[in-house]
Amino acid sequence: MDKRDRVTIYPIGGLGEIGLNCLYLETQDTGVLIDCGLMFPDTFHYGVDVVIPRLDFIISKKDKLKAIVVTHGHEDHIGALPWLLRDIEVPIYGSKFTLALIENKVRDYNLSDCNKLVLREIAPRETVQVGDFNFHFFSVCHSIIQGYCLGIETPVGKIVHTGDFKIDQKPLGGHKTDLEGISEFSKDGVMLLLSDSTNVELDGFALTEREVMASLEKIFKIAKGRILITLFSSHIQRIQEIFELTKSLNRKMAICGRSLESNVDIARRLGLLKLDKDYLIPLEDLSSLKDEEIVLLVTGSQGEPMSALTRLAEGSHRQLRIHEGDTVIMSSRFIPGNTKAITSVINKLYKLGAEVLYEKVQDVHASGHAHKEELKIMLNTVKPKFFIPIHGEYRHLVKHKNLAIECGVAPERAFILEDGNPITFYSDGIKLEDPFPANVILVDGKGVGDVGTTILKERQLLADEGMVLLVMVLDGNSGEILIGPKLQSKGFIFEQEYSYILEDAEKIVMDIYSKSGKISKSNLKKKIKNSLRRYFRRTLERDPVVIPVIITV
Repeated sequence: MDKRDRVTIYPIGGLGEIGLNCLYLETQDTGVLIDCGLMFPDTFHYGVDVVIPRLDFIISKKDKLKAIVVTHGHEDHIGALPWLLRDIEVPIYGSKFTLALIENKVRDYNLSDCNKLVLREIAPRETVQVGDFNFHFFSVCHSIIQGYCLGIETPVGKIVHTGDFKIDQKPLGGHKTDLEGISEFSKDGVMLLLSDSTNVELDGFALTEREVMASLEKIFKIAKGRILITLFSSHIQRIQEIFELTKSLNRKMAICGRSLESNVDIARRLGLLKLDKDYLIPLEDLSSLKDEEIVLLVTGSQGEPMSALTRLAEGSHRQLRIHEGDTVIMSSRFIPGNTKAITSVINKLYKLGAEVLYEKVQDVHASGHAHKEELKIMLNTVKPKFFIPIHGEYRHLVKHKNLAIECGVAPERAFILEDGNPITFYSDGIKLEDPFPANVILVDGKGVGDVGTTILKERQLLADEGMVLLVMVLDGNSGEILIGPKLQSKGFIFEQEYSYILEDAEKIVMDIYSKSGKISKSNLKKKIKNSLRRYFRRTLERDPVVIPVIITV
């Protein structure tokens, strides 16, 4: 067996979680990265802005890396590129809209001078040779336009990577999954299928965009006041549908929110979104219209603190206010981790007199991910020899593997991989490789990777129990106390009500100091810290962070 005839798949992100999608393929001479996405922080990621993949693994492969291929423009597929492009200079292949989003993102991160960005626009059914790989691009229906499924010819056989997809039997605007093209690519046999697992737990078919359009039309027709709609800012197809409804009912639409304005501008510039200027007006012109003539497209589908909808709900928006009788439509899903923020916004909107419609109570959003029957269609179209589920938490991967076995994949040829577990395919066999580091990197402000488990644990303690700060100033010669000990509570207790607690704690510090003799400053700090923590646990059953600051002058 020629060892050159092999392809190794390195899952860097997206296998074991929703988001963070990043997969590296490698032959003897060629490496290609498919997607490089981020994940939004969970509730225990105190203060963290975003979570990105372990980029140093990709950078270690830079001599072999020949290209980045991007399936579509969602953040969980392109969001980590700004951090990677500081160190990597290779062509990026994707659709026109996807590349425009990447270019805009690079500009936002001021990376224009950091590298020579090479964007290669690819049309549906187009083929690109990248070293040992031959990539075929097939259109898929998803909640963003111009997404691709990838058909990949490798030295040891064909691979199909679905990207994110669903199968809409009667799509609006021609946004469909190209099953004919995928079937044609697969007819001579596919070695491996890598398929989106996000909605494998849901039976049947996903709600279609046509059904969402019909539901929105009913809402528009009965709404008496203004209509406010929030959605994912990259859902260009739905923005077009909302505008068509606005126009047909002789309303006018205004847009509020930076990401929406930016994406709409990009889509219009590329000719992918057609908005009649007679029906699209600036915010400042709304005052001349009656409420029943207005549609507002706003950011804030996930309850983001600074988004337009959140500021409207809190009454802090500079230009707009919620009116009694407004209809607010949340035309997007609740991303796990954001539910509390979203429901808080909904409650505040109701307090202000608005009616709020969202996915749980009305058909105002359709998922962009295939349900079980659609996943079966993809499996039966490709008929792969091997199967690996991708894009999902562990339970999704297990259920998708079982579904593949139901559809005819041999049980010993269906694998569950997690991030950091590579697998190599040869022309006559496979090999599970040794794991590689694939732990995530936390981004907090300008800090990349400097927030780890210890910092998060400290932040959790601060959030749960608060902090007590001790300040003492000692004479450098005699060792006598010049100032203090003085204790301050930050998020621990209300000092005026529990002043005796801090007074007793100061006496404990004085007692420790008087009995310590000539010990080092570090040992004195340690004794004070341990004694105060024991005291607070005993008296209040609380365990604050104790920080002794001892200064010698």
